[in-house]
Amino acid sequence: MLKKIVISCVLVIFYTSAFAQTSENCDRNCLINWVDKYLVAMRDQDVNPSLFSPDLKFTEDGVRLPFGNEGLWFVMSGIGSYKFYVPDVETRQVAFLGTVYEKLSQNSEEALVALALRLRIHNNRITEIEQIVIRPDSINSSAGDFPPTGPAVEAMGAPHPIFTENIPEDERMSREDLVKTANYYFTGLEKNDGKGFYPFTDDCVRIENGVDVLLNTNAETGEQTRMTCKKQFEEGVRGIVTRIRDRRFVAVDREKGIVFAFGFFDHDFIHWTWEIAELFKIENGRIRRIEALFHKAPYGINSGWSSYEEGISNVIQDVR
Repeated sequence: MLKKIVISCVLVIFYTSAFAQTSENCDRNCLINWVDKYLVAMRDQDVNPSLFSPDLKFTEDGVRLPFGNEGLWFVMSGIGSYKFYVPDVETRQVAFLGTVYEKLSQNSEEALVALALRLRIHNNRITEIEQIVIRPDSINSSAGDFPPTGPAVEAMGAPHPIFTENIPEDERMSREDLVKTANYYFTGLEKNDGKGFYPFTDDCVRIENGVDVLLNTNAETGEQTRMTCKKQFEEGVRGIVTRIRDRRFVAVDREKGIVFAFGFFDHDFIHWTWEIAELFKIENGRIRRIEALFHKAPYGINSGWSSYEEGISNVIQDVR
């Protein structure tokens, strides 16, 4: 009898520990692996109940869809090379920027598309899926001078090494301060008059849809010059964005100093909205690097995750 009791106790401890590790204490690698498993499942159209919660919520490009055979799930055919993971161990969410392939027709022709993604993990299942898909025909620049987003992102190869650097433990900012600093970017750009507070480092770089938007190339000489993030905000992007709303900060990686947010940039004078996923590398209270994916969306669209009041507001939403 004593032997049976001991064995039973050991099994209880084992299963309890395993459950806690996989469900409630999913670490960085665990969260990253969930993204990889999700991409494979979407490619294979595999809605295995061991991966997905029965009450899962799925949106694509701001629209809630039936899960499993619509949107990118219907046409995805392969996984690209560019992969940028932002695990948030505190909230058991993980964000991702990357590339995938989708079928263009019934033949073997494929296209590279860019993907912004958020997953929430609970009880060892995916319970929430939020994704933005930027296809080759998506409008991805107001001037029409950007290359297709998928190939441009794929050409970057991998996230810049700056993004992979750890912040020394004694210099890591709190979650609240990281989100607050990232939000200064949105606050500075909304109704920008060139006189706002722009906490950029001198070597800050902005990548939008795979394009370095601070790099200028002389068409005649080929000479390249770089504008700073601060100077661009002071002189180049004034009076362009009238409202930045539904600012949903969905993943914070304190170890790397990275904040990932979804939002919408409204331009009321041309009735134009960018649906955007944007991440920020923050060091010592300043933004050092920015990477964003976005495309044109119906003016005033909601994310599918916010109420009307939240979706029209420009206040911080720290999604936990």
